[in-house]
Parts: sequence; structure tokens; C-alpha cells
Amino acid sequence: ALSAQTEAPFYEEWWFLLVMALSSLILILLVVFALILHGQSKKYKNCSTGKTISNVEESVTLDNGGFTALELNSRHLNI
Repeated sequence: ALSAQTEAPFYEEWWFLLVMALSSLILILLVVFALILHGQSKKYKNCSTGKTISNVEESVTLDNGGFTALELNSRHLNI
């Protein structure tokens, strides 16, 4: 009498087990890296000073006089 199944099923082969182990390792590493990146972005959001710049003109002001760079460049100087 011959057995109906002469070969081992593919899920018991060494190459299939190796592929599944490597795939699981890659998936676990991706989840860990995603959690680390998510935690770091949340940490930097909490460390912000709370100072918000409402428009572009406030972000371009100079220390002396408070004139913006655009206003200084649009002046016509007589030589």
C-alpha cells in the first residue's frame, strides 16, 4: 500500500519557514520604526515654544527698526 502523500506539504519545507520568519521580522521592524517615528514627532510637537507667526511679514522682520526685508529692498536711494 502506497501513501497518498509522498512529499511533505510546502508549509513544512525549510524555505517556506525561512521566508515566513524573515517576513515576520521585517513586519515587526516596520511597526517598531513607525512607533518610534510617531513618538518622536509627538515629542517635538510638545517641545514647541507656542510662538506662532501669523503672517510672512512678521517672520522677515529685522532686529533694528522692525522693517521687513521687502520694504528695505523697495526703497530708492539717490546716489
